[in-house]
Amino acid sequence: MKKILLLFICVFAFGVAANAQGKCGHINTQELVSLMSDRDSAIVKIQAYAKDLDETLSGMQDEYNTKLAEYQRKQGEWAPVVRESKERDIQELIQRIQQFQQSAQQDMGQMQQELMAPVVKKAQDAITKIAKANDLTYVYDLAVGALIYFDEAKSMNLLPLVKKELGIPAEKIAPTQFATPEETK
Repeated sequence: MKKILLLFICVFAFGVAANAQGKCGHINTQELVSLMSDRDSAIVKIQAYAKDLDETLSGMQDEYNTKLAEYQRKQGEWAPVVRESKERDIQELIQRIQQFQQSAQQDMGQMQQELMAPVVKKAQDAITKIAKANDLTYVYDLAVGALIYFDEAKSMNLLPLVKKELGIPAEKIAPTQFATPEETK
């Protein structure tokens, strides 16, 4: 009786384990997003905004350098009250530059988030559609890097199907490096 019960438990456990295993798929979301034309237009906007910020910062730094050079040249000639006024001006300019840099970083992060969120959502929606159409239980994102092992023969690569869903040409491959703002001129 114990052997039959043990056999039943083993068969039941094997059946549950077999049912728990679903069809799996995998995709590299970073590669997918890098192929999307929506991403390219977002990157152009981000680069243009970064260029504007950089030009403003450069102007502020030029103003600082000019005031500092003048201060260093003429500090011995100025009355103490004038020298103190010039020192305050330089300190205030340093603070404005620092505040601008902090604000610019926050603005850039927010802009990147706002422009890339719809791109990522579009990619996620396409992945979900393909996963449901192929009756997949799990889809692993290889870009995250948390997956230690997968058998490509047993896992469905969704990238070709999602590229087709998004209208990305099959022959288009992800760039190996992204262009700098200078290269896009």
